[in-house]
Amino acid sequence: MSGHSKWASIKHKKGALDAKRGRIFTRIIKELTVAARAGGGDPDMNPRLRTIIADAKAANMPAENIKRAIRRGTGEEPGVSYEEVTYEAYGPGGAAIIIDALTDNKNRTVGELRHLLEKNAGNLAAAGAVGWMFSKRGYIVVEKSKADEEKLMNAVLEAGADDFKDDDENWEVLSAPDAFPAVKEAVKGLGIEPASAEVSMIPQNYVKLEGRPAQQMLRLMEAIEDHDDVQHVWSNFDISEKEIEASLA
Repeated sequence: MSGHSKWASIKHKKGALDAKRGRIFTRIIKELTVAARAGGGDPDMNPRLRTIIADAKAANMPAENIKRAIRRGTGEEPGVSYEEVTYEAYGPGGAAIIIDALTDNKNRTVGELRHLLEKNAGNLAAAGAVGWMFSKRGYIVVEKSKADEEKLMNAVLEAGADDFKDDDENWEVLSAPDAFPAVKEAVKGLGIEPASAEVSMIPQNYVKLEGRPAQQMLRLMEAIEDHDDVQHVWSNFDISEKEIEASLA
């Protein structure tokens, strides 16, 4: 298994999506506001906004919350102005980390993330230090128990996916970012809810972690994801199933 899909699987096993619905709402509201500010409040004319609205509905966010966030982005309602920022870092064992955040105070956010990293055997890196190790891709994880391989593969490839991988317990579907919405709809059209679906930063290579560094890495990833300003976090770590089970114990 790749480290990337393992992190998606770990979150799924922990039930993090359901347990932290309020956290997810906060994250989506920020994304709606920024997308509307950048590209306007009409989802038909703003593909990024359209994708985030779909995510909001999938998370059962009330329609009024969605509308209010969009109005804040277009300036029709007062609200906090968020800035998009990407941080690069190293984790335990030299694993590379990319963190996307939306913040109203960059100094506060970078200070808090630096503290989280240093507390968990990591450190912030200079811009460009690890970004070259990743490529932006549409990324969908489907549990094998939920899908027929041939039906799923045919549906996603027809929708524009360009790679379909066997990853032990899961199928991984990769696409260009602009093809991601259509590929995701193709999966859902089969009656399948993906374990993970996002435009993601996919590592070119992976760093194998075992023992203490593996457990530190899992704690660090969870701590970063729990930060209020963090929207997404990616890494190129690879760990064994045994380490995952130990982290869930």
